[in-house]
Amino acid sequence: MSQTLLIISDQIGFARDIVARWQMEPQLPDFTVMSSDIWHLGCDSLFDLAIVGDISHERAGDMLKMLDQWSTPSLYISAPGESVHALRREFSRVISVPRHDAWIDTLVLLGGELLRRAEGAARLRRLEERSRADEIHAALGRYMLEMRHNFNNALTSVLGNSELLLLDTAGISASMREQLDTMHSMSLRLHEMMQRFSSLEAEMHCAEQCSAAERGAPQLSLSARA
Repeated sequence: MSQTLLIISDQIGFARDIVARWQMEPQLPDFTVMSSDIWHLGCDSLFDLAIVGDISHERAGDMLKMLDQWSTPSLYISAPGESVHALRREFSRVISVPRHDAWIDTLVLLGGELLRRAEGAARLRRLEERSRADEIHAALGRYMLEMRHNFNNALTSVLGNSELLLLDTAGISASMREQLDTMHSMSLRLHEMMQRFSSLEAEMHCAEQCSAAERGAPQLSLSARA
């Protein structure tokens, strides 16, 4: 999945220079460019990284406060005369990059590393979600195994009684016989499903034993194979 990068600036050349330089990198994210007058709180969840620079002086304070609240990592290119150390003390979650001769190279280097970290964190979250889903499925499977015998006992009772009632050709009406036929057919289908479930359980148990045996089997050395 392609990562997304938000560039907030009031100067079109700022975003153009960053995109042009980033195109020299092997991994190119999707870019979204936004001016400082249309940004809004809550949009950080839509992006993996935010880069801010060349914004109007009156909006800079609010913008930095916003970046400091975002969960998304952000880079701020300081304006001439701004103290990077003061910015870092006041806005600790914002990475301030001084505007020196190679600021774009520094920006791309830091941004690439932040995107890699974001990708690793997203992968970890997906693995954790998959692990939780597997745990739920395993718990459901254990519950089905525990309830299988009780279900089979109840199903056997329904199936046996429906068969006995169907043997009474004179004591039940035609409509009642039709209902009993339906009950008997559905009971047989449920029985087939449970038989298949038991077969799958046996197959899985056999596969686990074979896998365990393969893991415990001694490996032949090169000299022995020769």
